[in-house]
Amino acid sequence: MRTHRRYSFKNQHFVGEEGRLIPLLQQVQAEDGYLRPERLKEIHEQSGIPIANIYGVATFYAQFRLKPVGKYLLRVCHGTACHVSGAVELSQAVEKHLGIPDGETTPDRLFSIETVSCLGCCSLAPAMMINASTFGNLSPSGAVKVVKKYQKGERS
Repeated sequence: MRTHRRYSFKNQHFVGEEGRLIPLLQQVQAEDGYLRPERLKEIHEQSGIPIANIYGVATFYAQFRLKPVGKYLLRVCHGTACHVSGAVELSQAVEKHLGIPDGETTPDRLFSIETVSCLGCCSLAPAMMINASTFGNLSPSGAVKVVKKYQKGERS
């Protein structure tokens, strides 16, 4: 099991400043991949921030995850351009292929699916990203082909 580096949250450079919680949560998520309950309790104990406030911020912002994500984070754009170009069908095809709904992770922890408001590549609609790679002008079957390449260990 992988161990993580321990930090003293009381000694961070932003302690005592307003808005210090979000950087703390970002740091923990960068280290662990998601916000584990034990780490949230650690933030509470070391910073004095009420646990209710910590969970309030962690659940309010979409950037934070309370569950682990897969090796490949598949984001399907549902912005206006993608939506009118078939994003719903693209999402349905990928979800059916992987056997999981939006917001979930495959049992082997290889893939997680996430619907996003915009990927910022409207000219490629409909589009999806797998980690940092963008794929555009996709049909539902084309999206599944991309996923299959990742499943086989091929990328691009």
